[in-house]
Amino acid sequence: MATRLYVPKDATARSLGADEVAAALAAQLGGAVEIVRTGSRGLFWLEPLVEVETPAGRIGYGPVGAADVAGLAAAGFLAGGDHPLRIGPVHEHPYLKSQQRLTFARVGVVDPASVADYVAHGGYQGLVNALAMAPADIVKAVTDSGLRGRGGAAFPTGIKWKTVLDQPASQKYVTCNADEGDSGTFADRMLMEGDPLSLVEGMTIAGLAVGATQGYIYCRVEYPEAIATLNEAIAAARAAGYLGSNIRGSGKRFELAVRVGAGAYICGEETSMLESLEGRRGEVRVRPPLPAIKGLFGQPTIVNNVISLATVPVILARGAEFYKHYGVGRSLGTVPLQLAGNLKRGGLVERAFGVSLREVLEDYGGGSASGRPLRAVQIGGPLGAFVPASQFDTPLDYESLAAIGAMLGHGGIVAFDDTVDMARMARYAFEFCAIESCGKCTPCRIGSTRGVNVIDDLLAGREPGRQRQLLEELCETMIQGSLCGLGGMAPFPVQSALRHFPEDFAPRARH
Repeated sequence: MATRLYVPKDATARSLGADEVAAALAAQLGGAVEIVRTGSRGLFWLEPLVEVETPAGRIGYGPVGAADVAGLAAAGFLAGGDHPLRIGPVHEHPYLKSQQRLTFARVGVVDPASVADYVAHGGYQGLVNALAMAPADIVKAVTDSGLRGRGGAAFPTGIKWKTVLDQPASQKYVTCNADEGDSGTFADRMLMEGDPLSLVEGMTIAGLAVGATQGYIYCRVEYPEAIATLNEAIAAARAAGYLGSNIRGSGKRFELAVRVGAGAYICGEETSMLESLEGRRGEVRVRPPLPAIKGLFGQPTIVNNVISLATVPVILARGAEFYKHYGVGRSLGTVPLQLAGNLKRGGLVERAFGVSLREVLEDYGGGSASGRPLRAVQIGGPLGAFVPASQFDTPLDYESLAAIGAMLGHGGIVAFDDTVDMARMARYAFEFCAIESCGKCTPCRIGSTRGVNVIDDLLAGREPGRQRQLLEELCETMIQGSLCGLGGMAPFPVQSALRHFPEDFAPRARH
C-alpha cells in the first residue's frame, strides 16, 4: 500500500520550491507514495514542509528542497526515520500546539477540493444543523457568538445579517470580499488555498440565514492559485449536493461563483467592491443606504470578509456558547494573526483575542531575523498605526488596541528592527494612499499627495515648525473629511510615527 505524503501547494510554499519537491518525490519514490497537495500549516520558515502519514501520525520534515529527497529516502523517512530535517509529529510542534485553531483547523490538513476529506474532518456539520433551523435562529446563533467582521471594521456579523434578513426584497445576495490587499496579510489566501470549502459552507449558511440564493466571492487577480482552488471546491460542493437548487434534498437553493478583481486596493472597501462586481470602476459609494439595505444590483446584500464567513461553520457546528468561550470582553472568538517583516519565524498564528503582542512576536515570531532589537510593528496593514516596543505588552483585542491609538485590522503584523526610518515609513503611508485613492473625495485625493510633499519639506528643513503644524492639520482634515477608510486611516501611521518617534522627523542632510 502506498504511503501518503502531504506537500503544500500554498502560494508561499510553491514560491519556496514545493512543486519541485513534489516532482522529486514522485520521481524518486514512484508508486510507493501517494502525494496529496494541501494548503500550508503556516509555519513558513519550514516550507516546503513534507508530512508523512505513519501509524504514529503525520511526521514532518522541513524545509525540504528537491536535492534533499534522495537523502530522506535513504534515511527511511517513509517510516518516520531520523534525519536532520525531521521535526517530529507536526501537531506537537510548539508553534502549532499552543495555538487555538478553529477557523484554520483544517488548513494544511485536508485535500482542499475534496468534499469527502472535508466532511471526514468535521466539515458541513454546520450546514446540516442550519438546514434544520429557521433563518432567524441561524442569525441569532451568529449574533450570540459575538463574531465580528475580521476584515478590519470589526462590525458585529449578526447585526449585519439581521438587517439583510429583515428586508422584504425578493432577491438578496451574499458577497465575500477576498480582495486581501494589506501588506503583511495572507490569511484569506491561505484559507482559500487550504480549506476553501469552509468558505463555501459559510456563505451557504449565510444564504440560508437571510434568504439569499446567490453568492459571489470577489477575489484579487494576484491570487491565481486561490481562484483555481475555489472553483474546484465550488464544483465539488455542487456535485456532492451541497450547492445548487436542492441543497441536500432540503428544497433550498444557493448558488456561488467567483469573480476576479483587477487589483485595486480601494476594492477592499465594501461599496467599491460592489461597484466592481456590477462591472463599473471601483469607487466608493456614498452611504446611506447601507449595502445591507441596498447593495449589489440595488438589493439587500451581506458583505463579509473571508475569515468571517469561514468561521460561521464552526459556530453552527459547535454552538455560539462554545465560540464565545474564547476571547476577552467584546472581542470574542479567535483571530488569525499574520507575522511578517523582520521576524525569524514568519507565519500564521490563530489565538483567542487577548494574547499579548509581545508573546506573538517573541514566542511565535522568534524575535527579529536580523538579531537587532525590534523597534516597532505596524498592525493592520499600510493604514495601521505603528506600535513602539514600549507598548508590546498590549493585548491583541479591538478595545485594547484602540486604547493606544492602534487597530487590529485584518490581523497583519509587520515587524521592524532599530534600523527603520520611521519618517520614511510615514511618508510611504501617504504615498500608498495617493497611488491607491479612487479619487472621488478631495481630502483623500489631494491630501495624500500633499502629505508626501509636506513630509519631504519637513525632512529637508524648510520651516520645520510650520511643516509639522501643516502635517498635523492635514492628518485631521483627512480623518474627518474622507469618504471612506482609505483617506480616513492613511494618517494613522503618520500620527503614530510622529507621536512615538519624533526624533526621526528632524531635518536631515540630502544625500
